Amino acid sequence: MDKALQDDFPIDWEQDGFVSRREFFKFMTLASGGLAIGSVGLAAWSSALRGERRFEPIRIARLDEVPTGTALGFGYPRPSDLCILVHHKDGTLSAFSRRCTHLSCPVDYQAQTERLFCPCHNGAFSSKDGSVLQGPPPAPLPRVLIENRDGELWAVGVVH
Repeated sequence: MDKALQDDFPIDWEQDGFVSRREFFKFMTLASGGLAIGSVGLAAWSSALRGERRFEPIRIARLDEVPTGTALGFGYPRPSDLCILVHHKDGTLSAFSRRCTHLSCPVDYQAQTERLFCPCHNGAFSSKDGSVLQGPPPAPLPRVLIENRDGELWAVGVVH
């Protein structure tokens, strides 16, 4: 190595890889802060995904095609996403995802008890609001938003 360069930049190669405690903890503090901020951002982003989501509206059926006290299966927002529309005896309508929140088994409407039943593990949901009535499901069913447009029923969004 050039003698003049060595005189200008004396480096003790034994100490070259040494990192002081202060530098180490400064790095660890910055890294921890970055991870904490990233975690908060991820939590905010995932909670923003929950809630009401609008999709392209699709026609489900005419209201007179679904007699009171019965249910109709349909696909929303994609044809492969199983949903169920319930026309209650009091004339009100409600619609939900048909996937049980426990293990995604399909739920069926039981008219005599007016509930949505999952046969896989005896889970049951309210056909009015989708809340859990019994069994292992950890959360209510996602609600499908329905609009009645001059006697035609349209699915317009999903609320988780």
